[in-house]
Amino acid sequence: MFGGDYNPEQWPEESWVEDMQLMREAGVNIVTLNVFSWAALQPGEDVYDFGRLDRVMELVRENGFMVCMATSTGAHPAWMARRYPDILRTDFGGMRRKFGGRHNSCPSSPTYRKYAPLLAGKLAERYREYDNIVSWHVSNEYGGACYCENCERAFRIWLREKYGSLEELNRAWYTAFWGHTFYDWEEIVLPDLRSEHVDERRSMHPGITLDYRRFMSDAILEGFELEYRAIKEWIPDAVITTNLMGFYKELDYQKWGRKLDFVSWDSYPSNEASYAEIAMGHDLMRGVGGGKPFALMEQTPSSANWLPFNALKRPGVMRLWSYQALAHGSDTVMFFQMKRSLGGCEKHHGALIDHVGTGETRVYREMAELGKELEALGGVFLGARTPAKIAVMFDWDNWWALEHSIGPSQLLDYPEEWKRWYTALREMNYDVDVIAPGDELSGYRLVVAPLWYMVKGEDDRSVRRFVKEGGTFVTGFFSGIVQENDLAVSGGYPGKLRDILGIWLEEWDALAADYENAFVYQGHTYPAYRLCDLVHMEHAKQVDEQGYCEDFYRGFPVVTKNEYGKGRAYYVATASSGEFYRAFLSDLCAEAWVEPVLRTPEGVEAAGRENENGSFVFLLNHTEEEKWVFFPWDGEELLGGDVLRAGEEVMLAPRGVMVVRK
Repeated sequence: MFGGDYNPEQWPEESWVEDMQLMREAGVNIVTLNVFSWAALQPGEDVYDFGRLDRVMELVRENGFMVCMATSTGAHPAWMARRYPDILRTDFGGMRRKFGGRHNSCPSSPTYRKYAPLLAGKLAERYREYDNIVSWHVSNEYGGACYCENCERAFRIWLREKYGSLEELNRAWYTAFWGHTFYDWEEIVLPDLRSEHVDERRSMHPGITLDYRRFMSDAILEGFELEYRAIKEWIPDAVITTNLMGFYKELDYQKWGRKLDFVSWDSYPSNEASYAEIAMGHDLMRGVGGGKPFALMEQTPSSANWLPFNALKRPGVMRLWSYQALAHGSDTVMFFQMKRSLGGCEKHHGALIDHVGTGETRVYREMAELGKELEALGGVFLGARTPAKIAVMFDWDNWWALEHSIGPSQLLDYPEEWKRWYTALREMNYDVDVIAPGDELSGYRLVVAPLWYMVKGEDDRSVRRFVKEGGTFVTGFFSGIVQENDLAVSGGYPGKLRDILGIWLEEWDALAADYENAFVYQGHTYPAYRLCDLVHMEHAKQVDEQGYCEDFYRGFPVVTKNEYGKGRAYYVATASSGEFYRAFLSDLCAEAWVEPVLRTPEGVEAAGRENENGSFVFLLNHTEEEKWVFFPWDGEELLGGDVLRAGEEVMLAPRGVMVVRK
């Protein structure tokens, strides 16, 4: 599917026919409609007006477009906010918002929970016979949090259901600290700047903040589920999603992914982002969906709108990044937006059809060329999976708990530390799955769990079984420190990982931003920064040459290896450079008998997908230079039709793309 958001309500009706022609000529085959039309569809409490949407739907059907039908509930009408102020959110500082912007609906608001699913149901009832509606799009880019009285009451109900009793809640939250013991559920207040927080990040009672994070993600998800069920009542076989946003801290997408019929997401990297940074968002979203293909719901054809500065995508970059999404598991190439709005805060955001209203722009021509290529490819790799033998673990609870903790260092950034490990693997062209703690690991040979600060429940069991049966596991500094309620483990760090890793951790040194220690691995000296764990070996052996190079803990091991069952478990006691992670992970991949997709020159990415039609390798030149790629096997290049022979070197143009069927 090739297309994206089309907002005809922002333009005069007489321009719609010309828009249809321009989209058809560009190869567009799907439009996302009705994303922000709640105010137009429901001008009054008991008044609905679908006339304009009816006309748009008929025109779209006449022109042969598929539709991703949105429910419009991402922005409530002004009359609703005036009449029912409970729908307005309260911010982190305790200020009640007024009508404005979008996403200003409180997830616990009775008004929102009544009218949003009501509208979704009316849309499903009215358009259920339109066979060109191929998916349903609930709301839009859910996000944010609310700190109002309704959310506080709902939080108490959520806590009752989770803990059952105040005794258990007091134990889990460690309320003996600073005299926080609760004797009545009504005594519990939500954590914000008025109560537990030093600032937006640091909480004086992290366990309370952690649970509020969990609650708010669940509360917003409940709003999605209300609309989901309303659509299903009228269209039982409807395929329903909402657009996620990659590494978005507010919502636990691993929980959300289990509630979506398919995962879709919006990718808006800056021009300065590395290709590994862009790829890891795609891999995360594929992982959220359980490894199934996802939909690239939005990207910009050229300039974005919300970045500090919104540079144009250079010629070829839009095509390159579109194929990168396909390489990592997308079965769509979709955009925001099909036509630029004349007003509002996104009037400068790129589009297929610019304000000039013709097909004579550079962006239009580039998108039309891409549309032709995708049409020629057809469905050859639709549904293809990524044949990864490496998994990298990511966890929202871990993210929340680590960053709401006061100490040991405000420089700790979970996604940034995670990215170091992922980037090293991607730059060496290893396909990677992104998994959650506790996921099944039997299909992998190497599992990486960066900065696994919080080990919840029995999440260690899958790792223990994996290593015993012959797998290679590696985790990094400050892992196994707390339990699922952010209570520190007793009996020695890294808690439940101690026997697997064969070490115990005594303490750690938090380094200032401009300070480094160092260590030696395989004859090369690498930096040690952020945190330096002081590790004692029990059953493990030291892998680095001489331990830390400086300070009173000079000689303490940095890299350890423990033979455990048929497998092995590694620990890296500090953060280091990309050069170290590439060298270290390359050694581990060789030990685990994992091969890269293809060995390529620097700046050329290789990623694989497989389905019943064959095994496909995507080659993406992220540089502005010609690159020569050596092929160790025969293949067919699908974009140009060339036949490739084993032993042949092929030139890849600057920002060039090849899709090869092996």
